Amino acid sequence: MWAMAQTDVQLMLEVKAGDEQSFALLLHRYRSPVINFLYRMVRNRAQAEDLAQEVFLRVYRARGGYEPSAKFSTWLFRIATNLALNSVRDTRHQKQEISIEQPAGETEEGEERPLDVEERSANIEQHLVEEARSRMIREAVERLPEKQRAAVLLHKYEELSYGEIAKSLRCSESALKSLLFRAYETLRVELAPLVGQGPKAGS
Repeated sequence: MWAMAQTDVQLMLEVKAGDEQSFALLLHRYRSPVINFLYRMVRNRAQAEDLAQEVFLRVYRARGGYEPSAKFSTWLFRIATNLALNSVRDTRHQKQEISIEQPAGETEEGEERPLDVEERSANIEQHLVEEARSRMIREAVERLPEKQRAAVLLHKYEELSYGEIAKSLRCSESALKSLLFRAYETLRVELAPLVGQGPKAGS
């Protein structure tokens, strides 16, 4: 059964027909990307996991009315975006300090060979600079208005197209481009002291 279900649409149509294994495969395929997106929105790992559970619960509940009129990922992230925006608005007054997480698979250069003092010092200094840069970017994105933040995360991290993001945010593509332009201009200004030149709209 699984071998035959190659695409998301095929899998979801099989879920609609009552195939539980196809839903398990979709869950396995998208759980991590959805949690990562939600975490970047709400900045709380437990909350992101709870929201992700709600996202997939809503997908499962809506299986009977599913029609492949759009990409499954677009539909999925539309649900995730709506839940994230609602959660951010509900907890806007709360400030939570979250430990900085390094991207998966990131390792220090030169781990497999001994380093002399100068090499090790340079390596540590580079790591600290990169860590500070990542923190500043994360904090700058976090300060964006929630719809701008969602647009940037979907564009840069999830690599969705303008059309897919517009559907997720329920706006026109022209409105989305304006939203991203304002967001990237804000980031460019805020990150100028660190990187010299921030992200460019549409890049």
